[in-house]
Amino acid sequence: MTARGWFLFSLMGVVWGVPYLMIKVAVDAPLSPSMVVFTRCALGAVLLLPFALRQGGLAGTLRTHWRPMLAFACIEIIVPWFTLTDAERHLSSSTAGLLIAGVPIVGVVTARFFGDAERLGARRVAGLALGLSGVTVLTVPHLTGGDARSLAEVLLTVLGYATAPLIAAPHLKDVPTLQLTAPCLALAAIVYAPAAALTWPSSVPSPQVLASLAGLGVICTAVAFVAFLELIKEVGPTRSTVITYVNPAVAVAAGALFLGESLTVGIAVAFTLILAGSVLATAGSGGSGGSSGSGEPVRSAVPGEPMGSAVPGGSAGLGEPVGP
Repeated sequence: MTARGWFLFSLMGVVWGVPYLMIKVAVDAPLSPSMVVFTRCALGAVLLLPFALRQGGLAGTLRTHWRPMLAFACIEIIVPWFTLTDAERHLSSSTAGLLIAGVPIVGVVTARFFGDAERLGARRVAGLALGLSGVTVLTVPHLTGGDARSLAEVLLTVLGYATAPLIAAPHLKDVPTLQLTAPCLALAAIVYAPAAALTWPSSVPSPQVLASLAGLGVICTAVAFVAFLELIKEVGPTRSTVITYVNPAVAVAAGALFLGESLTVGIAVAFTLILAGSVLATAGSGGSGGSSGSGEPVRSAVPGEPMGSAVPGGSAGLGEPVGP
C-alpha cells in the first residue's frame, strides 16, 4: 500500500473511531440527543450537498430513487444516530464503540433473511459465537437500571447499520455516494429540527462541546466520506473496510485518554472476542477473507457507522457507510 493509502487508512481509523467520544461530550453537557443529531446532520448536509449538486443529476436521482433512499435514510441514519446518541447518556463511549463493532456479525446473520444462502461453515459459526460471547461479557454488568434501555438502543443501532445495506442493495447500487448521502443527511436534519428547536440550550455551550458538535458534523461525517471515497480508489473496496476493525480500538483509547473511562479486564476481553468474531464471521468460506457468498465484500455499516459494499467510482454498492 502506498504512503497515501496508509495516510488515508490512518485518517479513517481515527475519524470513525472518535464519534463516540464526541457524542459523549455533547450529551453530558447536557445537550438533547435530537440537538446532537440535528447539528451533525445539518453540518454534514451543508458541506456535502454542493458536491452532490456539482455532479449533476441529483433531481433525477431523487425522483427515481426516493422510496429506497427514504428507507435507507430511516434505517441507516434517522433512527440509529438518535438511539446511539441517547444510549450514550448512560453508557460510556468505550462500551458504545465496542458494541457497534458487532455490526459485521449481525450483518452475517441478517443476510440470511435477504437471500444469502451460503453455508456459514465452521469458521464463520465460530466467529458468531466468539462475537456473541464478547457482547455478553460487555453487556452483563450493565443489565440493570437505565443501562438496560441504553443497551437495547445500541443493539437497535447495530441492527439498523447491518440491515440498511442489505435493503439498499437491489435499489441503490447505481446511485453515486454523495447523491445518496447528502439528501439523507438533509432529510435527517429536517426531521430533527423541530425537536432540536424545542430543546435548544438556554446558554451557549462550552467551547469543548461546540468543538465536539463541529467535529461530528465536519470531520466524522463530511470529511470522512470524502476520505473514504479516496481510500477506496487508492487501496480498493476490500482493504478499505479493514478500518471496521480499527475503529473500536480508537473508541476505547479515546474514551480512556480524554474522558477517563476505565480500561477493565472485561473491556479487554470483550474487545478481543468481538473483533476476532467479526474477522472470522465475515471471512468467506472459500478461503477468501471478507467476502460473502455473492462474491461481494461484506461491509459493516460503521462506527455509525454507516456500512455496505463500496465499489470503485463513487457508487454505493450495498450502501455506503455513513459512519457511527
